[in-house]
Amino acid sequence: MTGARVLFIGGSGAISASCTREAVRQGFDVTVLNRGSSDLRAIPDEVTRLTADTADREALEAALGDAQFDVVVNWVVFTPDQVRQDIEVFAGRTRQYVFISSASAYQTPATHLPITESTPLKNPYWEYSRNKIACEELLLQAYRDDDFPMTIVRPSHTYDETLIPFDGGWTVIARMRAGKPVVVPGDGTSLWTITHSRDFAVGFTGVLDRAEAIGEAFHITGDETPTWNQLFTEVAAAAGAPEPQLVHVPTEAILANDPAWGAGVIGDKANTMVFDNAKIRTLVPGFAARTTFRQGAREIVAWYDAHPERQQVDPEKDALMDRLAEAYAPRVV
Repeated sequence: MTGARVLFIGGSGAISASCTREAVRQGFDVTVLNRGSSDLRAIPDEVTRLTADTADREALEAALGDAQFDVVVNWVVFTPDQVRQDIEVFAGRTRQYVFISSASAYQTPATHLPITESTPLKNPYWEYSRNKIACEELLLQAYRDDDFPMTIVRPSHTYDETLIPFDGGWTVIARMRAGKPVVVPGDGTSLWTITHSRDFAVGFTGVLDRAEAIGEAFHITGDETPTWNQLFTEVAAAAGAPEPQLVHVPTEAILANDPAWGAGVIGDKANTMVFDNAKIRTLVPGFAARTTFRQGAREIVAWYDAHPERQQVDPEKDALMDRLAEAYAPRVV
C-alpha cells in the first residue's frame, strides 16, 4: 500500500476511470477534480471528489486550496496554454506532474518500426498531435530550466467497454447488424495497436510516485496489432452480425467529405503503428496486455446492448457512409 497522495484532473474518461480504479486498488490516496458532469463510468467510493472547471483558474485554485500532492495527473490538457497554467499552479505543489500526451505525436508515418520513445515527434497531418508535441516541448523546457518534475505518458488507441474504436461509434455496429456496408479507410491491412484501458492502467500506475520517471517519457500500449479489417470483423462477430461488407475507401476521399474524420485517419489511424514497450517494463516488470480485442469487442457490444439509450446513430455520418460505400464498392468491369 503506497499511501501517496494523487490528484487526477479528469478521472472519469475511458482511460482515466480505469486508472482511478487501479490507483485506488494499489493503495494510492486518490483525489479526483472535474466538473462533476459525467456519471458514465464508476469511480470508487474511496476517492475524494473536488468540483471545478479547470478553464476557470480562480475556481481551480479555490477547489485545491492549500493541498499538496505527491503526484498530479491532468487527463484533460490539450494545448500549450493549458500546460502553462498547470506549470504555474502546480510548481511547488507536487513532486511529480504527469502529462497525458499521445502516441500520435510520433513521426507519422513512421520510418522505422517498432516505435520506441526515441522515435522523433512529428505529425504534419493532425493539429491535435501537433498541440500535444508543443505541450511536451514546454514541459521539457520547464524541467530543464526550473526542475519542474514532469513525466510524459503517450497512450495509443486505448478503449473501454463504452468506447467503440471506429469513427462513427454505434453507427458502425448498427450498420453491421442491418447488413449494410461499412467504410474502412485505406485497404484495411495496416497494423493497428489497440489497448484495453484496464491493461493500460497497470502500466500507468507503475510510473506514479516514481523518482525514476521524472524527466522521462513513456508510451504504454498493448502488444496486439490486428489489421483494421480484423478489428471490424471481430466487432461484427461480437455483435452477432453477418459477415461484414467492408468497403475500402481512400483516406483522401474521407478527408474531402469529412475533414475532421479524415484528419484523424491520415494523421493517425491509416498508419501502421507497432510499439516497443521495453521502457515501461523497466519500471513495471509485471505490465502485460491481458485483454485481447476479441474479448474487448464482446464487452463493448454487451455494454451497449445493456444501455440502449447509448445506441445513437449519427444520421449525417450514416448518410456519408452510404455515399462512400456506394462510390467505392467493388464492381465487375
